[in-house]
Amino acid sequence: MFAGHRVRGVGRAASEGERAGPVGRAKGWEAMTSPLPPGETLPQPVLNPPASVAVFLVATIDTGGEAAVREVLGALAGLVRSVGFPSPDGGLGCVAGIGSRAWGRLFGGPRPAELHPFRELAGPRHHAPSTPGDLFFHIKAARTDLCFALAAELMRRLRGTVTVRDETQAFSYFDSRNVLGFVDGTENPVGPAAADAALVGEEDPAFRGGSYAVVQKYLHDVDAWEALAVEAQEKVIGRTKLTNLELDAPGSHKDVNTVLGPDGSEQRILRAAMPFGRPGHGEFGTYFVAYARTPGIPETMLRKMFLGGPGSGPDPLLDYSRAVTGSLFFVPSAGFLEALPEG
Repeated sequence: MFAGHRVRGVGRAASEGERAGPVGRAKGWEAMTSPLPPGETLPQPVLNPPASVAVFLVATIDTGGEAAVREVLGALAGLVRSVGFPSPDGGLGCVAGIGSRAWGRLFGGPRPAELHPFRELAGPRHHAPSTPGDLFFHIKAARTDLCFALAAELMRRLRGTVTVRDETQAFSYFDSRNVLGFVDGTENPVGPAAADAALVGEEDPAFRGGSYAVVQKYLHDVDAWEALAVEAQEKVIGRTKLTNLELDAPGSHKDVNTVLGPDGSEQRILRAAMPFGRPGHGEFGTYFVAYARTPGIPETMLRKMFLGGPGSGPDPLLDYSRAVTGSLFFVPSAGFLEALPEG
């Protein structure tokens, strides 16, 4: 989850186009912002290039807060434009998601076919909790002040109608690395493959152009991690630390996170993971978001990570990383938000 997973040849360095990690600025991301084919529904900025700064907000809707939340969701695109207008090069964007328990409170009509509460995973050694979440905002920009201004305005408009369950300010770290020192998100799909991996298609036509977002917050035991020799760290991750070369490392983080379909092809997601931390509190972590066409793919990855799979144990990286939140949201298309169905 934190350092890419796709195996494309042992001992090969990731190319610039492939190094499209969620905290990098690789050239491959440029293709992800190209126009969709005619007739496609415009998505929220799920496919936009990764940003230098992000604010992640998860909230629950208070009783009676539905009307205010609908108003904010319907006005979100205009709000982003207004806040970002003085800084056209700031790249301000915001992705909004809605949780399963909130969907029926906010909207009438059909539901996204695969929207459900995040499923807790409890293994003999590791635990992925399911935590409350009705609303998810992924705010991203090239500058901290833009993210702050948009988050502040969202919270001003939602004050008294929602309860914030988690607020995390995240950042890019050196050359697309996580706080454990490894390059993150190396194998994100790009171009049409990114849209195919992340956006709902004709399988759920009422919600075409939307995406499912699996959201987790991880805390890392950096002291225990740094006590390992670099070679031992590389065996856990499945890549070299300095040069980001893939290793032949069965049972590694990279290996466990590879999911194959019935035809043997790899199942892809779009990762948006970013580091965060408070050194004065000894807090070092990764905020992980998986955008996917179907939640089944990241859910399968998580089952393998936390419970193990046929012939393999759980992800060895979890010996140094602990999940503290877990939620599933549906990210509707931009058009859906601009013309909300009646509640």
